[in-house]
Amino acid sequence: MIRKVLIANRGEIALRIIRACSELGIKSVAVYSDADENSLHVQLADEAICIGPSPSQDSYLKADRILSAAQIANVDAIHPGYGFLSENALFAEQCERCNIKFIGPKSTTIQQMGDKAVARDTVSKFKVPTVPGSDGPVENESEALKCAKEVGFPVIIKAVAGGGGRGMRVAHNAVSFGKEFETAKAEAEKAFGSGLLYIEKFIEAPRHIEFQIMADEHGKIVHLGERDCSVQRRHQKIIEEAPSPFLSPEMRKVMGKAAIKAAQAADYQNAGTVEFLVDKHKNFYFIEMNTRIQVEHGVTEEVTGIDLVKEQLAIANGEKLSFDQRSVKFQRHSIECRICAEDPANNFLPTPGDIDLYYAPGGHGIRVDSHVYSGYTIPPFYDSMISKLISYGRNRQLALSRMERALGEYIVKGKHIRTNIPFCQVIIKDPVFREGNATTRYAEDLLSRTPKELFHPNY
Repeated sequence: MIRKVLIANRGEIALRIIRACSELGIKSVAVYSDADENSLHVQLADEAICIGPSPSQDSYLKADRILSAAQIANVDAIHPGYGFLSENALFAEQCERCNIKFIGPKSTTIQQMGDKAVARDTVSKFKVPTVPGSDGPVENESEALKCAKEVGFPVIIKAVAGGGGRGMRVAHNAVSFGKEFETAKAEAEKAFGSGLLYIEKFIEAPRHIEFQIMADEHGKIVHLGERDCSVQRRHQKIIEEAPSPFLSPEMRKVMGKAAIKAAQAADYQNAGTVEFLVDKHKNFYFIEMNTRIQVEHGVTEEVTGIDLVKEQLAIANGEKLSFDQRSVKFQRHSIECRICAEDPANNFLPTPGDIDLYYAPGGHGIRVDSHVYSGYTIPPFYDSMISKLISYGRNRQLALSRMERALGEYIVKGKHIRTNIPFCQVIIKDPVFREGNATTRYAEDLLSRTPKELFHPNY
């Protein structure tokens, strides 16, 4: 029985988990770095333990310090949230060895699905469609070029251990291939400590569609529909929505079954996300599986009415899923904007600093997941996300109008603070997005045709 949980994370996701624990009568333990001493998750948890200096590599990425804190606090389980150690197979294995429940999949599953080449091979054996490409990592540039020619240009060169768009380059022909290969390798070595690369066919202007799955320890796997995450900049998601305006009910059914097959292939437990690329002809291809809760899980919660974090805790406690596939209903439409401290008019440069005035929008159909407040200092050591602004309504048009209204109400003021709120406002009002025609190229195209002065704060 889980009675106390340590949250190995910070910011809004730490608050999200604390609140779920509180509602279930579970005690929570926050860990924090020096920079986060005054953060809300530290104030609202039942206990809080400092684990080191401000840089994440000296605190939130230090597995030994987190495990020491867990033993000091005598917790039953650790929830990793997203980012940091959430997809670190060694950390999950260390939790298992310490008899501390890791709230997520088994360490073997994390390792298997963390290697993109292995993951693709694993799901393909269960007849899940995959993008044509190399059979595992390529040994060198010569082998990679041979594979690229067989697959057909353009191709995308990807880091085996990659994520967040790092170690990823597109080559449109054999002439440019060598340069892109070396760049991807250097980025991969710097970001992940491994220069292993593999080759995939580059699907031009696709949709990025992901399916939320939940799986208990009794073999039951259910999908909770899709999220359309096509609005991205440099492979980083900006806006997500559910359901996708692109998918038909028939296609949702087919892709949902494929997502469940992928989870079965990985012997999956707890929350996970199966990600696909969908071309203009509605052919879909598996690209990866995220073995954790996603940043954008809130839109699925608003559409289905199911609390995903509570389900994670229940599964970790050995309980069966509280729902089956037939009971999952898509009752609303929901849209999420990731609000970040960055300057869209200056190449999205992060803008850490003191927040002098903070006012979050509200009203019917609006949810704000955030850890900031007036007087809070956005530190320079972590990602710059301020909040997840979520709108919902009985249809997409209502969700859009509520999001437009909420973005207009949002106030974040500080001497050095800039936000991407104006950029999100441009997107929400843009006809291409409103008509549901955004692909993964959309954000770059929008930036190229939008005057930079529109991205300056209007308050």
